[in-house]
Amino acid sequence: MNVALWVVQILLAAVFLWSGAVKGTQSKDRLIASGQTGVAPFPVPVIRLTAFAELLAAVGLILPWLTGVARVLTPVAAGGLAVVMIGAMLSHGTLLRRDRAAGRGNREARNVAANVVILALCVFVLTGRL
Repeated sequence: MNVALWVVQILLAAVFLWSGAVKGTQSKDRLIASGQTGVAPFPVPVIRLTAFAELLAAVGLILPWLTGVARVLTPVAAGGLAVVMIGAMLSHGTLLRRDRAAGRGNREARNVAANVVILALCVFVLTGRL
């Protein structure tokens, strides 16, 4: 179980380091064009705050458990990222409903599915490290 938790923690840390770096450095228009459409309803300061939170949480997924210092921060980071993923699911879900109503297909369905998978991995780490 410990090995599975480490694999998932490293995978999640990589995903959120990338996501946080991209959200922290690219314009809103470029984020949307690159497929991060969930940022569309939010102002740039909220996107930057989310980026900062994702970067901190990515570090929190690894360092506390690795060093043995303040290990409680690892499940806290996983729980915080789970909350972020719930918000992402809601954002993408809203866009999915809008697209379907406009007859534009299901381009957001992939994003919602990815959010669900990442949320499940966050919950796995949260419960496994408590």
